[in-house]
Amino acid sequence: MAPHLQSVFLNGTVGSGKTTTGEALHRILAEDGISNAIIDLDQLRRSWPAPPTDRFNHELELRNLQAVATNYSEAGVRRFILAGVIESPTEVERYRTALGGGDLTVVRLDPPLDTVQKRLRNRHEPDSPELSWHLHRSVELNQILSEARLDAHVMAIGNERPKDTALAIRAIIGW
Repeated sequence: MAPHLQSVFLNGTVGSGKTTTGEALHRILAEDGISNAIIDLDQLRRSWPAPPTDRFNHELELRNLQAVATNYSEAGVRRFILAGVIESPTEVERYRTALGGGDLTVVRLDPPLDTVQKRLRNRHEPDSPELSWHLHRSVELNQILSEARLDAHVMAIGNERPKDTALAIRAIIGW
């Protein structure tokens, strides 16, 4: 019988630090000899064009996640760190299924919007369509995620280092 899968989904608006925190958690676990894989869900859906009925390529993301998780599981990985966005409670089970079952804990990173927007301004060219879109989306998505209340834990983020946030998440999820 295969060991039980355990996964954490780092949820949050664009620019909230999901990937950076996930990378820090991955390193901490690896340093402690704990098998794990980090999966940046943005990369699994990055193709163009997206279907008109699925503007964020969500269905492609889930199919790719299932394939990648299967490969990692066959290689012995039993802990997954996902960095992405879940907007609807009904989607949590779809991610769990794509991962191959087991536990899936959703943790939302919740920095102040001014911090998020500062990060986005550093990430994108000034006056670019990408910056404008991301600034608007950060507010919109933050509201959607706050109202969805699908996260097992919400972590208010201040000026902590990503490693400190990752350590706090590790403690919360018991890894």
